[in-house]
Amino acid sequence: MILVTGGTGFLGSTLIKFLIDEGLAVLATKRPTSSIPESLIASSLVQWIDADIADYFALADAFTGVTHVYHCAAKISYQKSDWASMLHTNIEGTHHIVNLCLEHGARLVHVSSIASLGESKNGELIGENSKWDEGAKNSRYAISKYESEMIVWRGIVEGLDAVIVNPSVIMGIGTGRKSAGTIFNMVKKGLKIYPPGTVGVVDVTDVAKLMIILMKDTSISGERYVLNSQNFTNKELLERVAHVLNKPAPTIAAKPFMLSIAWRAAHLIALVTRKKAALTREGAEASAASLAYSNKKVTDSTGYIFKPVEVTLQEMSKEFNT
Repeated sequence: MILVTGGTGFLGSTLIKFLIDEGLAVLATKRPTSSIPESLIASSLVQWIDADIADYFALADAFTGVTHVYHCAAKISYQKSDWASMLHTNIEGTHHIVNLCLEHGARLVHVSSIASLGESKNGELIGENSKWDEGAKNSRYAISKYESEMIVWRGIVEGLDAVIVNPSVIMGIGTGRKSAGTIFNMVKKGLKIYPPGTVGVVDVTDVAKLMIILMKDTSISGERYVLNSQNFTNKELLERVAHVLNKPAPTIAAKPFMLSIAWRAAHLIALVTRKKAALTREGAEASAASLAYSNKKVTDSTGYIFKPVEVTLQEMSKEFNT
């Protein structure tokens, strides 16, 4: 039996669709408040269970007969109010998954993040051997993913059969108005300013397909792979989004002081409205970071050819041009 955690999420639901298209039965976890995607709700090959990954006993009940696990569930946030729950979900949840995989002898593909990788040195592309810098200004999200990945490595030392994937920013059809889809929303509304950093982008279908390829290749174990299609400056990416939406591209570069003012202003507005800030300090710092990633290891190992980001953006534009 195949277990997919975070089955209703953007990546998890895409992965499940590929698995059931192969005729494979899937056991998928979801939160009680999550809605099952329409593309999966009628499938007899998917069994849904309400289980918080931070709840060991709920997961333990689900693991009977499980031989393969795709661990996609995680909480992503740059909001201070979410820090405690994010750290608990991402770290404690992975701890439970690793221990149960060890107990049941299940093979694991763990979804980490480029956020758990170190920074580039001397302008080199970041890869699987980049070192985490404890002294850097790491976001709480990055820390949670790094600590989660360390738990998987601990399991590997103890005999866990596992592969780790580190996707860059995941985009693609189905992201909707959340996650990477917010980029399309901002450009569509007339975004004028772009942050100075760089970003790596990968299509959700590439991530899902590579996870399946790596799961099936049992000769690969105890390895991590960066999954990244292309690197862009934020300006370049926003220009491409503007092009497919037939909207003006942002032309004003955000200076550090502008980002500093912006996140502070968003914080004050949030205090007044009692809503979450539209921009946080960690979010502003992440947007300004200059980071670029190498996909050489995974392409050399699998021969996989990534979908061009331009194709991904064209496909996504259909959701936002209606």
